[in-house]
Amino acid sequence: MVCIDRSRTLKSLGRRILTIPLMVLTLLFLVLGTRGLFAQSPDQTEPAASGQKQDAPPEAGGPQNDVGPYAIPKKKEEPPPPPPPAKPKKVEGMPDYSIKTDVSLVNVDVLVTTKDGQFIPGLKKDNFRVTEDGVPQSVVNFDISQAPITAVLLVEFASTNYYFMVDALNASYAFANALKKNDYVAVISYDMKPHILADFTQDKQAVYGALNQLRIPGFAETNLFDAVYDTLDRVDQIEGRKYVILITTGVDTFSKLTLDQITKKIKTTHDVTIFPISVGFAVRNYCETHQCGYTHGMGIPVGEMDYLQGDNEMNTFARLTGGRAYFPRFQAELPEIFHDVIGDIRNQYNLAYHPTNPKLDGTYRKLKVEVIAPDGGQLKVKDQKGKDVKYNVVAREGYTAKHTVE
Repeated sequence: MVCIDRSRTLKSLGRRILTIPLMVLTLLFLVLGTRGLFAQSPDQTEPAASGQKQDAPPEAGGPQNDVGPYAIPKKKEEPPPPPPPAKPKKVEGMPDYSIKTDVSLVNVDVLVTTKDGQFIPGLKKDNFRVTEDGVPQSVVNFDISQAPITAVLLVEFASTNYYFMVDALNASYAFANALKKNDYVAVISYDMKPHILADFTQDKQAVYGALNQLRIPGFAETNLFDAVYDTLDRVDQIEGRKYVILITTGVDTFSKLTLDQITKKIKTTHDVTIFPISVGFAVRNYCETHQCGYTHGMGIPVGEMDYLQGDNEMNTFARLTGGRAYFPRFQAELPEIFHDVIGDIRNQYNLAYHPTNPKLDGTYRKLKVEVIAPDGGQLKVKDQKGKDVKYNVVAREGYTAKHTVE
């Protein structure tokens, strides 16, 4: 029979019971110590609660999302912008105002020909001197125009004299024959009033068809001033350079407008050049030697002084616009005349300048164009044989400045 020492057993059990609490305490101490080592420092931000957006720290300097801030470095600080310019001190009693400038450009077409009417090529910008009211101007644009033309054929066709009508038709057909395919031409006839026979067209057959309508004249009046005024009023609405080929006797019988009024209209119309072609010169020469009386149609008396006055008026129209007037004596001269006219139109020196007088006062300003040598002296032109050639400079006499009402 085995005897068990109860006292030893109880002591051993007591030691085990005491060992368990000690192990628990030791384990608890280790857990608490480890948590203390991994705890965040006091200056760090606690994690945001579930479902709330975490605010980015100031050092991040970048956009945020639902997870947290992006680590984007801060931008370098830019220097402050310069201070705005100091405003001028306001003078007491002086009102506030603004300045608006309108820089105008004056275009001048210049024709330089020999005494025989031949165009002189090869001139440069420095060969031209332009003065406005005696003040030299600086040429800013310069070229030679050889572009298609835009012209109005204005024909006197009235019940006046058979030979006058034949000359007018022959001159009109001669001009139509000199046209090129890219030219724009309108045909207008006039007696008591103007009649548009063909609007601007590039079809030469349409021009011939318009002239073919001139067979039976109507009234005997030749209201030249009214017809020229109406034509200028129409072409003034067209952009670019325009030409009026005026085929006429130069006599005005019954116009509502006066010579002063039509002259003013010509001066105020820009970019228009008039080339008058006189008709009936052979009849006038015949009557000078045979002492025949002049009648202009249905009993309208017209004398030699009326025709001379008409010639002077045509010269004035041409001079004011930079054109030339022609007075052919024979029909055979017409093709050569229109060859010169077309040559003048296609071969011109185009000058442009900003006027030194910027006032928009509607005043008429006189122009003068001279051809000079590079050193400022007189330009000498020589022919193929080395002889000096005299030349003519044709340009408009002036222009009317724009008028702005303030």
